[in-house]
Amino acid sequence: MAAAKGAADRDSGAAMFSEEELSEISGLKQCRDYIEVTCGCTSRRYGDAVGRLKVFPSGELEITCECTPGCDEDKMSPAAFEKHSGRETARKWKSNVWVIVKGEKISLSKTALLKYHDQLLKPANGSHKGHGGRAAHRDEFIRCARCSKERRFRLRTREECRIYHDASANLSWTCSDMPFHGLTCEEDEERASRKNYRGCARSPRCKGCTACVCFGCDLCRFPDCACQTCVDFMSNA
Repeated sequence: MAAAKGAADRDSGAAMFSEEELSEISGLKQCRDYIEVTCGCTSRRYGDAVGRLKVFPSGELEITCECTPGCDEDKMSPAAFEKHSGRETARKWKSNVWVIVKGEKISLSKTALLKYHDQLLKPANGSHKGHGGRAAHRDEFIRCARCSKERRFRLRTREECRIYHDASANLSWTCSDMPFHGLTCEEDEERASRKNYRGCARSPRCKGCTACVCFGCDLCRFPDCACQTCVDFMSNA
């Protein structure tokens, strides 16, 4: 019991980094499953775009943009945030996205905040896997039965995987069934060029590699689901 509790504590957001690694980082918030800090990216034309960076034990990074009061961009990758900010020299987000340490802007690459992300990209047994050796999951799409538009599903957390899992089993799934987003059939479908970016940890335009192909894990299979896929996985796990 004590060992199990210790493992859970190590996986919590509060135990991800030492006090020294997080010392004097502005806007620090330590939560159960992640830590959150103030971040930003600077454009010569538009100035500073400020956001909130979430760092998960899995190595995933998410940014909620706060560049203007009306901006509703959230769950952005650092690369997407860099582009959204209008940064002229994009595609170098590790250097261009910054956090504030001791009152100064410090690039992410010079902090300890990327240590789990860097582990996510390291090969393990010939393939790219996330924290704890678990395979990554890239974004997937489901077509609405009413308007025939494809809608993106992120598969970064267990909750997101369950939402996609249940939606993919529903042959009459429609845009309005998408939780949390208030999506309707009237909203435009993503551009074809944007659909090429699927959130693979190895390559944004990946068509399906060892970093984002999972044939079943504790993130995307569910003991309370009666579908054959989950039943087979649970019986063999």
